Amino acid sequence: MGFSAVQRVIGFLIAGSSLMMLPPVLVSMFYSDGTVGLFLLSAGMLLSLGLMIYFPVRKARQELRLRDGFLIVVCAWLALVLVGALPFVLLTSPDLSYVDAVFESMSGLTTTGATIVTDIDALPRAVLYYRQQLQWLGGMGIIVLAVAILPMLRIGGMQLYRAETPGPMKDAKLTPRITETAKALWLIYVGITVTCVFAYWLAGMKLFDAVGHAFSTVAIGGFSTHNDSLAFWNNPTVEIVAIVFMAIAGINFALHFTAWRRATTQPYFMDPELKVYASLLIAFAIIVSFALYVTGTYDTLAASFRYGIFQVISSMTTTGFTTAPFYSWGGFIPVLLMLLAFIGGCAGSTAGGMKVIRIILLYRQSIREVQRLIHPHAVIPVKIGGQKTSDTVISAVWGFFFLYIANFAVMTILLTATGLDAETAYSTVGACITNLGPALGDAGVNYAGLNDVAKVILSFAMLLGRLEIYTLLVLLTPAFWRD
Repeated sequence: MGFSAVQRVIGFLIAGSSLMMLPPVLVSMFYSDGTVGLFLLSAGMLLSLGLMIYFPVRKARQELRLRDGFLIVVCAWLALVLVGALPFVLLTSPDLSYVDAVFESMSGLTTTGATIVTDIDALPRAVLYYRQQLQWLGGMGIIVLAVAILPMLRIGGMQLYRAETPGPMKDAKLTPRITETAKALWLIYVGITVTCVFAYWLAGMKLFDAVGHAFSTVAIGGFSTHNDSLAFWNNPTVEIVAIVFMAIAGINFALHFTAWRRATTQPYFMDPELKVYASLLIAFAIIVSFALYVTGTYDTLAASFRYGIFQVISSMTTTGFTTAPFYSWGGFIPVLLMLLAFIGGCAGSTAGGMKVIRIILLYRQSIREVQRLIHPHAVIPVKIGGQKTSDTVISAVWGFFFLYIANFAVMTILLTATGLDAETAYSTVGACITNLGPALGDAGVNYAGLNDVAKVILSFAMLLGRLEIYTLLVLLTPAFWRD
């Protein structure tokens, strides 16, 4: 294990993360909210800590292996979450404990959107911006960003890309060089974000809110600058903008890049995962909308469709925006919305959940097993888009599915052991492991009322979901640490 190379990268990333404190400084100066010193102190502490870690091993020149990539990704996320909590800890109002601060930081960087802040509107403007910025940086993945600059350290980035990139097939690259792949992803990411800012602004948001919500929309994070989330505006145009960009952000960014490079929309219509993704969104939006009308939640069909479509897309893409208190809706609807988050968006998107491509593979593999009962000797390949899927990928998907459900079950039991009721326990674990955010029960409004042990478990669930199970759990196996 190349520990010196790992230490070198982590030190560089922590020192570099001091730069993410500078935009909030400018926001604080513009709005005169009194938090300039807080963010400058945080930047100084991060820079000092990063250099202390980096300087002793600055001359290390070890080649990274795949195992080193896993270790760097997990350590980098944990380090950035812990140091990212500094501004929240240094705040005097609200006065947050370190556990609460880490929870908020983890929720931001993993784009979960669960919050322990009870009065978001009362936060200083710079802190509001900082929360949104955390989600935007975590959306595409700070590690993917680092891959674009790691050549400065003369360390190959493919190992990090494989460890951090979501989805079952991690070897596909958009460009021949992994650095160029990371840059291409960020170019598309920034372009969509700028477009989203402009759209929100035209829809009626002030520029500050437009930027903040564009950050969390494209990152599929769900943090808002107001207690009522998008319901604060009660504006159908704002909701339509959110729906469009949530759906776009839930699509594989490789498709966005290919369509942009070829200047054609053909890649979208040819992708089998996108077809299923769009079909599921439409089908469940219709089901939920009619259910809201039939149960009398809303008096008109138009209102039912307005709120139903929005919440379905927000839930399945794991964004977590709300325009109504869905946790109080009657019948099966709240549970269905929570379950949609387990499907998630497309592989290679900023969405959480298990990803649509895995659901497709699980379904087709299940159908194949049924067919094998009828024709035991038949050779029945599992195909996606007309191409055979290897047994290695299918095995990995089944393993992922088992670990996902097993971890969900274990953490739900642990939360009930801390004193939470069953509804709150299963919904908070589900909301965190899928990176959805909003939950049911006692966490319907926010997570402030949960005990510290529960918050620690849920923070682990957020990271587990963001790194897609394997990347984190592989570090817990004895075989990983053997040479």
